[in-house]
Amino acid sequence: MYRRAFLIALACAAGAVSLFLLYVKQFERESSGGEPVRVLVTVNALERGSKVTDDALGVREIPQAYVESRAIRESDKSKILGLRVGAPLQAQQTLMWSDLSVATEERRELSTLVQPGRRAATIKFQNGAISALVRPGDSVDVIGVASKDPTNDEHRSASVLLQNVLVLAVGDSTAVDPISPRAEIKQGELTLSVTLAEAQLLAVASDRGTLSIAVRNAEDRNTADRVPEVSLKAAAADLTPREAKPRSGPTELKTTPAEPL
Repeated sequence: MYRRAFLIALACAAGAVSLFLLYVKQFERESSGGEPVRVLVTVNALERGSKVTDDALGVREIPQAYVESRAIRESDKSKILGLRVGAPLQAQQTLMWSDLSVATEERRELSTLVQPGRRAATIKFQNGAISALVRPGDSVDVIGVASKDPTNDEHRSASVLLQNVLVLAVGDSTAVDPISPRAEIKQGELTLSVTLAEAQLLAVASDRGTLSIAVRNAEDRNTADRVPEVSLKAAAADLTPREAKPRSGPTELKTTPAEPL
């Protein structure tokens, strides 16, 4: 009888210890950021335009809470082999979808260049001459110009619509290398990688006014939380030199005679 009670107590104790260990393990996992996610990292530094090869990639486990949505998972490794990087990368840096050039000469289909969860949206912008200087893989800011009163230019204002947007295509070209003279280039036309909500915003802005772009440095990923809207009248006032206010009268210098030595 006592032996049976002892075995039951021992089994209960073992079960309690097992549950406690499971609880401790789950608590440690949750406090550290959740289940580890295997993401791709660069083994060595890569120059801009370098091809992504299997030897150039490593794997790092990062808690789920600290993984950026742009990070490339190990499961997507086969999708990026052969692509080129659009910016210089340091060794042991987490590889992002935005780090990749959008195309090579062998992969020109636009649908294959769109990152998962994003869309390709084409815009026509006002400073179209810059098209010849922009390449797929560059990042730009999109600015919208509209007027509340079309008959009065003083009511025109400019707003920053999107920041750090990836360029998928320039005109009809998706080539990262300098565009050949035979390529068909439509001045002032870019295809951008955006979310569905951002595509809606660009459609409304294009309908209400005109768009302009500003090209970013390849390594500059900083974005401003809020950029104030600038009106034409306010901008003109800030750029107009302010006249110096005339003095009310001559200023006399008061001097104190030196004391005799």
